[in-house]
Amino acid sequence: MQMDGDQSGNIEDRRSDDSGGGLGGGMGGGFPIPMGGGGGTLFKGGFGLVAFVVIAMIMGADPGSILSDVLGGGGGGASYAPAPPPRSAQAPSQSGASSGSNVGDPEAQFVSRVLKSTEDVWGQVFRELGGQYREPKLVLFRNATQTECGVGQAAMGPFYCPADQRVYLDLAFFDELARRFHAPGQFPQAYVVAHEVGHHVQKLLGISDKVQQMRQSMSRRDGNALSVRTELQADCFAGVWANRADKARGGKMIDDKDIEQAMAAATAIGDDALQRQAQGRVVLDSFTHGSSAQRVRWFRIGLDSGDPRKCDTFRAQQL
Repeated sequence: MQMDGDQSGNIEDRRSDDSGGGLGGGMGGGFPIPMGGGGGTLFKGGFGLVAFVVIAMIMGADPGSILSDVLGGGGGGASYAPAPPPRSAQAPSQSGASSGSNVGDPEAQFVSRVLKSTEDVWGQVFRELGGQYREPKLVLFRNATQTECGVGQAAMGPFYCPADQRVYLDLAFFDELARRFHAPGQFPQAYVVAHEVGHHVQKLLGISDKVQQMRQSMSRRDGNALSVRTELQADCFAGVWANRADKARGGKMIDDKDIEQAMAAATAIGDDALQRQAQGRVVLDSFTHGSSAQRVRWFRIGLDSGDPRKCDTFRAQQL
């Protein structure tokens, strides 16, 4: 994988701070790979724009008025992003944390360049739709760190916290991805980052709170099914990023080997694969992220099309 270019200015490096600490609230969720045998997976809110219309119709609301709110109305200056959260909702500052694009180690620099590429791609997508993209922060940490969604732990894998609009990543996860799940190479790492950024895109569409509300009135089985569709859409959005980022680099960013490695990563982290590894059997109703085949399929849809409108997992008859 050829990932050159500028680094993002939205990296927050907390790796010198191992305090972890504690906060209340519910964690936003993460990649479903427990590291070292611990941790868990949690729900990350967010739907696509088309899904918002579907939900509005189900809830008896006027889709037109809701879409107008999401897109900023008809008065010009439309923005997909809601107003910034109040100051109290921002993640607390960390002692020893540094921000900006000056991370020094190669692995962190790679992540920073991937993040910058997602900023470029989604900024362009939102502009094409008459909106404005608000970039997320990406926090590098070790072991545990404070977030507005609770205490983030490396055992959860990478995750996105909707409350502070940050992606959280312990770089040791990449070693786990290569060693335990046989998904080496940089493109699977980029896929992980792009998937979490996909959840940020969903958050900016203003759907997360409504989805959370719907889940509260659902059975666990139905809530899990809704979560699967959310996660598969984030996989598809990751594919959209890869398609557009590769084209922006003249088709030289990724090759067939990179795609093969990403497919292997998506296969390895399917709910069925993880359940077989952990407990020797598959429980379909407990899926929260999708099967291996589903994750590969939706990542491939985004990769082949480069069109986020193709990522409507919520109206899809077949996942």
